[in-house]
Order: sequence, then C-alpha cells, then structure tokens
Amino acid sequence: MVVHTLKNSNHASIRLEGLSKSYQRGEIFRSVLDGINFHFHAGEFVAIRGRSGSGKTTLLNLLAGIDLPTRGKIYYGDLPFSDLSREQRTLYRRDNIGFIFQFFNLIPTLTLLENVLLPAELSKVDPGVAQPRGRELLRLVGLAGRETDTPDQLSGGEQQRVALARAVMLKPTVILADEPTGNLDRKTGDQVMQLLGDLRADTQTTLIMVTHSHTLAEQADRVLFLENGVLTPGKS
Repeated sequence: MVVHTLKNSNHASIRLEGLSKSYQRGEIFRSVLDGINFHFHAGEFVAIRGRSGSGKTTLLNLLAGIDLPTRGKIYYGDLPFSDLSREQRTLYRRDNIGFIFQFFNLIPTLTLLENVLLPAELSKVDPGVAQPRGRELLRLVGLAGRETDTPDQLSGGEQQRVALARAVMLKPTVILADEPTGNLDRKTGDQVMQLLGDLRADTQTTLIMVTHSHTLAEQADRVLFLENGVLTPGKS
C-alpha cells in the first residue's frame, strides 16, 4: 500500500468502524474499547470525557497509530490507517498528526527552538523554511527571545506552550491532545487553549481532546463520554 504523507484536507475526517481494544495478562482479560463506530468531522473540536481508566488515552493512542486495535478499523479520510505497517503509521503520524501530551515530553537536552523544530528535522524540511516558522511559533506562544533556553528553565505552563508549538510545527490536519491543561493552573490553561484555538483557526485542523475539565469541554463543538468501552454523545 502506498501512503501519501502530503497534507490532505480530507484526512482531517476520521472514521471508526467497530473499533475494539482489549488486553490480556495471563488469565486476566480486560476489554477497554468495545465496537466503537464514530465519525469525527474535518475541522471540528471534539472533547472526550470519562472516568479515569475508561480508555480515553487508549483511544488517542489508537488514533495516533501508537497502538493497534484488537478489532475494527480507523480511517483518515479514505486511508485505512489501522491497516498500515508500523513504519507507514509513523511516517503518516509525523506529517499529519500533532500530539500534545499532559506531561509535555520535551527533550531536556535540546533548546526550546530545537524541540519545536524536531518534527521538521525528522521530516527533512528545509531549515531555511523551518527555522523562521519555529521562531514565529515561539513568538506566538509568548516565548520570543528564549529560543536558546532549555526546558528546565521553564515553568510547567511555559513547557506546555512549547509542546503546543511543536505539535503544530508541520501544520497537522489533526491534533490529538491528552489532558493538555491537566497540570496547569486555570489562568495558564486558559492561555494554552486560546493559543490552540488561534492556531487551529488558521488551518481548520481537527482537534480531539481528552479532558476532565467541564470548562474546556464547554468550548468544544461536540462532547463525547467514554463509558463501558463505548463513545456516547452528551452535554458538557
């Protein structure tokens, strides 16, 4: 199968067909996701809520191709993403999906600019194009002039802003966010969400966010609850 890693706006639409995930350790069997059928529309912001351990992070890992479903399919546009090889999924994720983690996952030995530029370096983007964009993103997240700082010189909120800049470096068609404001105070969390909204508006990126926050969920176009392995629509 040939995988096209160039941007395709159609790939901002995601379809789940009978998506299931289960784990087995010894004689213990646990079903986490159970036959989910769902369609995420291109350009929308969907918040996913649910109790701890309900499978929200598992779902994001499947959507990112970090893990594979036990049964069922994931489609990005018409591309059967879950059928791709590990290498193909990695290449597709690199060029099309931005992932924002709760715990930032910045590389401590790299400068802020180097962290932001990492996706571009892996994608072999011309440094003459990548560097100006990386600097502009740091400016947009309020960290202009600190390009040579390292993550240990930043507060938690500042580190999350760097992680946000890194996630949108390659203008992904889809952003997956796992509790991106979970370790931030209310004011800093609001700033991160405002920045994310502004950056989304430029490219009509699809945003799928796992959050426990009622306030963040209220900002979404749709709110879903993950319970007993199934996604169900609901009010924020």
